[in-house]
Amino acid sequence: MHFHLTLFCCRRIHYFCAAFDHYNFNITPIMGRAFEFRKERKMKRWAGMAKTFTRIGREIALAVKAAGPSPEYNSRLRMAIQNAKAANMPKSNVENAIKNAAGKEAENFQEVIYEGKGPHGIAILVETATNNPTRTVANVRMYFDRSGGALGNSGSVNFLFDRKGVFKVKAEGHNWDDLELELIDAGLEEIKHEDEDVVLYSTFTDFGTMQNALEERNIELLSAGLEWIPTSMKKLGDAEVEQVIKLIDRLEEDDDVLNVFHTMDMSE
Repeated sequence: MHFHLTLFCCRRIHYFCAAFDHYNFNITPIMGRAFEFRKERKMKRWAGMAKTFTRIGREIALAVKAAGPSPEYNSRLRMAIQNAKAANMPKSNVENAIKNAAGKEAENFQEVIYEGKGPHGIAILVETATNNPTRTVANVRMYFDRSGGALGNSGSVNFLFDRKGVFKVKAEGHNWDDLELELIDAGLEEIKHEDEDVVLYSTFTDFGTMQNALEERNIELLSAGLEWIPTSMKKLGDAEVEQVIKLIDRLEEDDDVLNVFHTMDMSE
């Protein structure tokens, strides 16, 4: 009795298994989805690193072209090397970038700034380093046009910004009350405390003086550079912000673009 019942159950199980073989339930294995998610994140991270290294490589090329390949006598090159270190750019990549920029067959990169209005009247400045201005201006104009903005002439929006030196350093290990007084003589205009870091602002003309003052005091720079700071900002709605961000993303994805500055208020 028990034998016949067991045999009957086994036959029914076999029947149902054979029937299910004919169906495709489109079930993706969990491990497969997790792998694809990790792969996608890794590819985005690699793409971001590649873009950062390309930008820093061009900053190095511009610095070497302006004042030679010796960091000791080239403050702009020291700044670019420090930014490379902060971005975890391999030392060999930095050395090769300097060597290539100083070589006879170095690409002739030019620093060009483009100005325009994005969607909803947001002023935008685009810093580029290009070996083909014709290509670059065509691409930048296309990004503006497709977003509903317009590329302007030189001077059309830069009066809405102040160019300043911006230095980010570690807050820990320094008496900032005393340092602030000392750095005023080097051109310090403003100081902001952000979590574990401190951001120092100087005038454009005092950038080199401030950099030297920080180096003399053995204050390690996390990053340094010249930025266009908007003198006033414009608040937009969520949908409008998204339109402007799409334009900024397109610009920043271009290999010729170093930095993008705008007058959109990003505060909460």
